[in-house]
Amino acid sequence: MLRTMLGLCAAISACQNAGAEVKTEKVEYKFDGVKLIGHMYYDDATKDKRPGVLVVHEWWGLDDYAKSRAEMLAKLGYVAFACDMYGDGKVAEHPKEAGEMSGLVRKNQDVWRGRAKAALAELSGFELTDASRLAAIGYCFGGTTCVQLAASGADLKAIATFHGALPKLTADDARAIQAKVQIHNGADDTFIPAAAIDSFKKALTEAKVPLEFVNYPGAVHSFTVKNADGKSNPGMKYNKDADERSWAAMKKLFDEVFKK
Repeated sequence: MLRTMLGLCAAISACQNAGAEVKTEKVEYKFDGVKLIGHMYYDDATKDKRPGVLVVHEWWGLDDYAKSRAEMLAKLGYVAFACDMYGDGKVAEHPKEAGEMSGLVRKNQDVWRGRAKAALAELSGFELTDASRLAAIGYCFGGTTCVQLAASGADLKAIATFHGALPKLTADDARAIQAKVQIHNGADDTFIPAAAIDSFKKALTEAKVPLEFVNYPGAVHSFTVKNADGKSNPGMKYNKDADERSWAAMKKLFDEVFKK
Protein backbone atom coordinates (compact mmCIF):
# COMPACT_ATOMS: atom_id res chain seq x y z
CA MET A 1 0.00 0.00 0.00
CA LEU A 2 2.81 2.42 0.94
CA ARG A 3 4.61 1.70 -2.32
CA THR A 4 1.40 2.33 -4.25
CA MET A 5 0.79 5.64 -2.46
CA LEU A 6 4.35 6.81 -3.09
CA GLY A 7 4.03 5.90 -6.73
CA LEU A 8 0.76 7.81 -7.00
CA CYS A 9 2.30 10.92 -5.37
CA ALA A 10 5.27 10.77 -7.73
CA ALA A 11 2.97 10.49 -10.73
CA ILE A 12 0.90 13.50 -9.60
CA SER A 13 4.05 15.53 -9.00
CA ALA A 14 5.42 14.62 -12.42
CA CYS A 15 2.18 15.66 -14.09
CA GLN A 16 2.18 18.99 -12.25
CA ASN A 17 5.79 19.70 -13.22
CA ALA A 18 5.17 18.67 -16.80
CA GLY A 19 2.43 21.27 -17.06
CA ALA A 20 4.58 24.09 -15.69
CA GLU A 21 6.94 25.99 -17.95
CA VAL A 22 8.39 29.42 -18.48
CA LYS A 23 6.05 31.56 -20.53
CA THR A 24 6.99 34.71 -22.40
CA GLU A 25 4.81 37.55 -23.61
CA LYS A 26 5.77 40.40 -25.91
CA VAL A 27 4.86 43.72 -24.33
CA GLU A 28 4.52 46.96 -26.28
CA TYR A 29 4.65 50.14 -24.24
CA LYS A 30 5.61 53.78 -24.76
CA PHE A 31 7.65 56.59 -23.30
CA ASP A 32 7.39 60.11 -24.67
CA GLY A 33 5.75 58.83 -27.86
CA VAL A 34 8.42 56.19 -28.62
CA LYS A 35 7.21 52.59 -28.94
CA LEU A 36 9.24 50.16 -26.87
CA ILE A 37 9.03 46.38 -27.15
CA GLY A 38 9.96 44.21 -24.18
CA HIS A 39 9.41 40.60 -23.16
CA MET A 40 7.85 39.35 -19.91
CA TYR A 41 8.98 35.96 -18.55
CA TYR A 42 7.31 33.92 -15.81
CA ASP A 43 6.74 30.33 -14.74
CA ASP A 44 3.07 29.37 -14.98
CA ALA A 45 3.33 26.67 -12.30
CA THR A 46 1.49 29.02 -9.93
CA LYS A 47 -0.72 32.06 -10.16
CA ASP A 48 0.69 33.48 -6.91
CA LYS A 49 2.27 36.92 -7.05
CA ARG A 50 6.06 36.91 -6.87
CA PRO A 51 8.97 39.40 -6.90
CA GLY A 52 9.72 41.12 -10.19
CA VAL A 53 13.13 41.72 -11.72
CA LEU A 54 13.79 44.19 -14.52
CA VAL A 55 16.50 43.04 -16.95
CA VAL A 56 18.31 45.76 -18.93
CA HIS A 57 20.29 44.80 -22.02
CA GLU A 58 23.85 45.62 -23.06
CA TRP A 59 24.56 48.36 -25.58
CA TRP A 60 23.75 45.86 -28.35
CA GLY A 61 20.04 46.23 -27.58
CA LEU A 62 17.44 43.70 -26.46
CA ASP A 63 19.04 40.62 -27.96
CA ASP A 64 18.84 36.93 -27.11
CA TYR A 65 21.41 37.29 -24.34
CA ALA A 66 19.28 39.67 -22.25
CA LYS A 67 16.22 37.51 -22.92
CA SER A 68 18.10 34.39 -21.78
CA ARG A 69 18.91 36.06 -18.46
CA ALA A 70 15.24 36.96 -18.00
CA GLU A 71 14.31 33.34 -18.67
CA MET A 72 16.85 32.18 -16.08
CA LEU A 73 15.26 34.49 -13.52
CA ALA A 74 11.80 33.17 -14.35
CA LYS A 75 13.06 29.64 -13.69
CA LEU A 76 14.18 30.85 -10.25
CA GLY A 77 10.61 31.89 -9.51
CA TYR A 78 10.60 35.59 -10.41
CA VAL A 79 8.67 37.58 -12.97
CA ALA A 80 11.36 39.02 -15.23
CA PHE A 81 10.88 41.78 -17.76
CA ALA A 82 13.55 42.16 -20.45
CA CYS A 83 13.05 45.78 -21.42
CA ASP A 84 13.82 47.80 -24.55
CA MET A 85 15.84 50.99 -24.12
CA TYR A 86 16.19 51.84 -27.83
CA GLY A 87 12.69 51.54 -29.27
CA ASP A 88 11.09 49.00 -31.62
CA GLY A 89 13.32 46.31 -30.11
CA LYS A 90 16.28 47.50 -32.19
CA VAL A 91 19.58 45.61 -31.88
CA ALA A 92 23.09 46.33 -33.19
CA GLU A 93 25.70 43.95 -34.56
CA HIS A 94 28.70 46.30 -34.81
CA PRO A 95 30.28 48.27 -31.94
CA LYS A 96 29.99 51.54 -33.88
CA GLU A 97 26.24 51.11 -34.29
CA ALA A 98 25.84 50.00 -30.67
CA GLY A 99 27.78 53.04 -29.50
CA GLU A 100 25.57 55.37 -31.51
CA MET A 101 22.36 53.80 -30.24
CA SER A 102 23.41 53.84 -26.60
CA GLY A 103 24.83 57.34 -27.00
CA LEU A 104 21.48 58.70 -28.10
CA VAL A 105 19.96 57.48 -24.85
CA ARG A 106 22.85 58.50 -22.60
CA LYS A 107 22.93 62.09 -23.79
CA ASN A 108 19.45 62.80 -22.41
CA GLN A 109 19.10 61.74 -18.78
CA ASP A 110 15.36 62.38 -18.76
CA VAL A 111 14.91 59.95 -21.66
CA TRP A 112 17.36 57.47 -20.15
CA ARG A 113 15.67 57.36 -16.77
CA GLY A 114 12.20 57.80 -18.24
CA ARG A 115 12.43 54.72 -20.45
CA ALA A 116 13.77 52.67 -17.56
CA LYS A 117 10.95 53.86 -15.29
CA ALA A 118 8.38 53.07 -17.99
CA ALA A 119 9.74 49.51 -18.15
CA LEU A 120 9.63 49.18 -14.37
CA ALA A 121 6.00 50.31 -14.45
CA GLU A 122 5.19 47.53 -16.93
CA LEU A 123 6.83 44.98 -14.64
CA SER A 124 5.14 46.38 -11.53
CA GLY A 125 1.71 46.35 -13.17
CA PHE A 126 1.93 42.78 -14.48
CA GLU A 127 -0.73 40.55 -12.90
CA LEU A 128 1.74 38.08 -11.36
CA THR A 129 4.18 40.67 -9.99
CA ASP A 130 4.33 41.59 -6.31
CA ALA A 131 4.85 45.32 -6.84
CA SER A 132 6.22 45.72 -3.32
CA ARG A 133 9.22 43.51 -4.18
CA LEU A 134 11.09 44.77 -7.23
CA ALA A 135 14.72 44.67 -8.33
CA ALA A 136 16.72 45.41 -11.47
CA ILE A 137 19.78 43.88 -13.09
CA GLY A 138 21.75 45.05 -16.09
CA TYR A 139 24.74 44.28 -18.24
CA CYS A 140 27.21 46.85 -19.62
CA PHE A 141 24.98 49.77 -20.70
CA GLY A 142 22.18 48.03 -18.84
CA GLY A 143 24.13 48.07 -15.60
CA THR A 144 24.59 51.82 -15.87
CA THR A 145 20.89 52.12 -16.64
CA CYS A 146 20.04 50.30 -13.40
CA VAL A 147 22.11 52.84 -11.46
CA GLN A 148 20.32 55.69 -13.23
CA LEU A 149 16.97 54.09 -12.43
CA ALA A 150 17.86 53.72 -8.76
CA ALA A 151 19.15 57.31 -8.65
CA SER A 152 15.78 58.50 -9.95
CA GLY A 153 14.26 57.33 -6.66
CA ALA A 154 12.63 54.20 -8.09
CA ASP A 155 11.08 51.85 -5.53
CA LEU A 156 13.58 49.02 -5.80
CA LYS A 157 14.76 46.57 -3.16
CA ALA A 158 18.04 45.90 -4.97
CA ILE A 159 20.01 46.39 -8.15
CA ALA A 160 22.82 44.20 -9.47
CA THR A 161 25.07 45.36 -12.29
CA PHE A 162 27.47 43.27 -14.35
CA HIS A 163 30.44 44.90 -16.14
CA GLY A 164 28.56 48.19 -16.24
CA ALA A 165 30.03 51.68 -16.35
CA LEU A 166 29.60 53.69 -13.16
CA PRO A 167 28.04 57.11 -13.70
CA LYS A 168 29.09 60.15 -11.73
CA LEU A 169 26.36 60.69 -9.14
CA THR A 170 25.44 63.93 -7.43
CA ALA A 171 24.78 63.90 -3.70
CA ASP A 172 21.06 64.15 -4.45
CA ASP A 173 21.28 61.21 -6.86
CA ALA A 174 22.94 59.03 -4.25
CA ARG A 175 20.50 60.01 -1.50
CA ALA A 176 17.58 59.10 -3.78
CA ILE A 177 18.72 55.46 -4.04
CA GLN A 178 16.44 53.18 -2.03
CA ALA A 179 17.95 49.90 -3.23
CA LYS A 180 20.77 47.76 -1.97
CA VAL A 181 23.45 48.06 -4.65
CA GLN A 182 25.60 45.17 -5.86
CA ILE A 183 28.29 45.87 -8.46
CA HIS A 184 30.13 43.09 -10.32
CA ASN A 185 33.26 44.40 -12.01
CA GLY A 186 36.11 42.83 -13.94
CA ALA A 187 39.30 43.75 -12.10
CA ASP A 188 41.14 43.98 -15.44
CA ASP A 189 38.35 45.83 -17.29
CA THR A 190 40.07 48.72 -19.08
CA PHE A 191 36.68 50.27 -19.96
CA ILE A 192 35.92 51.15 -16.33
CA PRO A 193 38.34 53.82 -14.99
CA ALA A 194 39.56 53.50 -11.41
CA ALA A 195 38.58 57.14 -10.83
CA ALA A 196 34.96 56.34 -11.74
CA ILE A 197 34.93 53.45 -9.28
CA ASP A 198 36.35 55.61 -6.49
CA SER A 199 33.86 58.41 -7.17
CA PHE A 200 30.93 55.99 -7.22
CA LYS A 201 31.94 54.31 -3.97
CA LYS A 202 32.44 57.68 -2.28
CA ALA A 203 29.01 58.95 -3.33
CA LEU A 204 27.20 55.87 -2.03
CA THR A 205 29.21 55.72 1.18
CA GLU A 206 28.43 59.35 1.98
CA ALA A 207 24.73 58.74 1.27
CA LYS A 208 24.81 55.59 3.44
CA VAL A 209 23.57 53.41 0.59
CA PRO A 210 24.29 49.68 1.16
CA LEU A 211 26.94 48.75 -1.41
CA GLU A 212 28.59 45.45 -2.27
CA PHE A 213 31.36 45.95 -4.82
CA VAL A 214 32.98 42.78 -6.16
CA ASN A 215 36.10 42.76 -8.33
CA TYR A 216 36.91 39.58 -10.26
CA PRO A 217 40.66 39.06 -10.84
CA GLY A 218 41.54 38.33 -14.46
CA ALA A 219 38.08 39.32 -15.72
CA VAL A 220 37.62 42.00 -18.38
CA HIS A 221 34.55 43.61 -19.92
CA SER A 222 31.53 41.44 -20.81
CA PHE A 223 32.80 38.62 -18.60
CA THR A 224 29.29 37.10 -18.34
CA VAL A 225 28.72 36.82 -22.11
CA LYS A 226 29.88 33.55 -23.66
CA ASN A 227 30.27 34.93 -27.20
CA ALA A 228 31.84 38.23 -26.10
CA ASP A 229 35.11 37.34 -27.84
CA GLY A 230 33.37 37.35 -31.21
CA LYS A 231 31.94 40.87 -31.00
CA SER A 232 34.88 42.53 -32.83
CA ASN A 233 35.69 44.60 -29.78
CA PRO A 234 39.06 44.14 -28.04
CA GLY A 235 38.84 44.05 -24.28
CA MET A 236 35.73 41.85 -24.14
CA LYS A 237 36.04 38.23 -23.05
CA TYR A 238 33.97 35.62 -21.25
CA ASN A 239 35.15 34.46 -17.83
CA LYS A 240 33.33 31.37 -16.54
CA ASP A 241 34.39 31.78 -12.91
CA ALA A 242 33.35 35.45 -12.73
CA ASP A 243 30.09 34.70 -14.54
CA GLU A 244 29.07 31.92 -12.16
CA ARG A 245 30.21 33.69 -8.99
CA SER A 246 28.45 36.94 -9.87
CA TRP A 247 25.17 35.15 -10.65
CA ALA A 248 25.36 33.24 -7.36
CA ALA A 249 25.96 36.50 -5.47
CA MET A 250 22.95 38.09 -7.18
CA LYS A 251 20.75 35.15 -6.17
CA LYS A 252 21.91 35.49 -2.57
CA LEU A 253 21.12 39.21 -2.61
CA PHE A 254 17.61 38.58 -3.91
CA ASP A 255 17.04 35.87 -1.30
CA GLU A 256 17.85 38.48 1.35
CA VAL A 257 15.87 41.46 0.08
CA PHE A 258 12.78 39.54 -1.01
CA LYS A 259 12.21 37.74 2.28
CA LYS A 260 8.75 38.41 3.68
